[in-house]
Amino acid sequence: SHPPLCPPGIKCGGVLSAPSGNFSSPNFPGLYPYETECTWLIVVAEGSSVLLSFSHFELEYHDACAYDYLQVYNGAARDRGNLLGTFCGHRPPPPFSSAWHVMAVVFRSDRHVAKHGFAAAYRKDACGGQLTGLSGEITSPRYPESYPNDAECRWSIGGASGGGPLTLVFADFQMEGGQGCGFDYVALFDGPTVTAPRLGRYCGSARPPRTISSTPHLLIIFKSDFNIGGRGFKAHFYSAGECQEVFTTIKGNFSSPQYPNFYPNNLKCQWSIQLPLGYRIKVFFLDLELEGRSSLTGGCDYDHLSAFDGGTENGSLLGQWCGRESLAPVTSRSNRLLLVLHTDRNTAKRGFSISYVGVVPMNVSCTRTDFHIQIPVQSLAQLERNRIYLGTPSCAAQVIGRNFKIHTRFDTCGTESQRRNNTSVIVSTLYIDFSVGDQEDIHQYEVQCEPKRKEASVTLIAGPDPSRLSQAENLVDAQQQEGEAMDMREIKSQDTSDIVFISICILAGLLMVIAVVGLVLL
Repeated sequence: SHPPLCPPGIKCGGVLSAPSGNFSSPNFPGLYPYETECTWLIVVAEGSSVLLSFSHFELEYHDACAYDYLQVYNGAARDRGNLLGTFCGHRPPPPFSSAWHVMAVVFRSDRHVAKHGFAAAYRKDACGGQLTGLSGEITSPRYPESYPNDAECRWSIGGASGGGPLTLVFADFQMEGGQGCGFDYVALFDGPTVTAPRLGRYCGSARPPRTISSTPHLLIIFKSDFNIGGRGFKAHFYSAGECQEVFTTIKGNFSSPQYPNFYPNNLKCQWSIQLPLGYRIKVFFLDLELEGRSSLTGGCDYDHLSAFDGGTENGSLLGQWCGRESLAPVTSRSNRLLLVLHTDRNTAKRGFSISYVGVVPMNVSCTRTDFHIQIPVQSLAQLERNRIYLGTPSCAAQVIGRNFKIHTRFDTCGTESQRRNNTSVIVSTLYIDFSVGDQEDIHQYEVQCEPKRKEASVTLIAGPDPSRLSQAENLVDAQQQEGEAMDMREIKSQDTSDIVFISICILAGLLMVIAVVGLVLL
């Protein structure tokens, strides 16, 4: 028998606000109608969570669930950042635990092939469940009030597409103590079941250490006995890979989770760039589209990307961005930089794409006739001296003491004279070749001298994206000088051209004085 087309008056979807309840596809356990769309919004008391489970599930199958499907949202429906999963076929979705007090379920059927549909149940404040996001928060039942006796909760974290190892951090922890944690405890397992290796078992009032799984799954079990409780615990988890990365290479790139598709909601992701001492880090924003500014405060109160100097959130804030903006590059003042993405419960966008390059520590100075360039060897420890050259490979650096040095006259090494802002300047290009095998990677810095003032500057002109040369910025002003100060006495001893020039001026002055005196006497 064929199912009917969905009649206009059929009961389908709605708001479910009781502490617990059941719902199912139209006509269940019969065949569901064609061309049906239903949305159930589950809303429980603020501060509570929702546990959703399926007792029966049978929808038309398709590889991408493009025909008939059921979608589960961690919050209001139709916000792609809240989507926990799309399901079809005969395999029921796992039990889902919401991150807050709202959960939505959407069922849709097309005009062909109907099945028996689904039956689901939900309840408020149930502990445990399946958590599949890239990041989230879990708490013991009734937290921060005392947890109940004889409780047992299991949270299975994992299964996010492209997810890496998981990190779990406890923000608060207070439970009944005891030798061997035999009464109340939290146990952590490196996998989806209790047969996986145990990562730890904790009780008492000492916060457990940060825990990192070796697989994309983590099982957390909370158990309390018949008496003596405590405040319980609050913990955050996040997935490595897309949401937690550390970079130590001289240049790199990364993007928000699922970019260029919409990022998930309820994220706190961190990207840490750590380069050798003396380096600074220049970040290029290739694309940025986050939820916009608050209309009330004008600030980035919802979703935002922040950059911190020094590698921790305690460091100085270099910038905080949201909305859709075209941003100028940002350069750190130290060799460590931390980027943090916060997203709230709704309104996801495309996210961001970023590239960065390490700014090599160097000192550039000039006389009226020469360039002097000095780079600490330890900054480029893996490079041969011929990988560092000015203008042409024949003008390679020399190793003198603990520094690479280039000392060259303006009439060599590809230097040229230009007029900039009505001033004559001498310009050349410093090449630092980081290439490995077939992977070409040559960084270019423009060195410039104004001979009249004997003022030199250096600018990174080609790093991660040569098309962005217009975004070059002067790198000398904030250059760290500690441990890298140029030996000025050495420069002065080499600066014979200035001594000759001054001597000629003095001699000419003396001859003029003698001539004037001679005329007066005559």
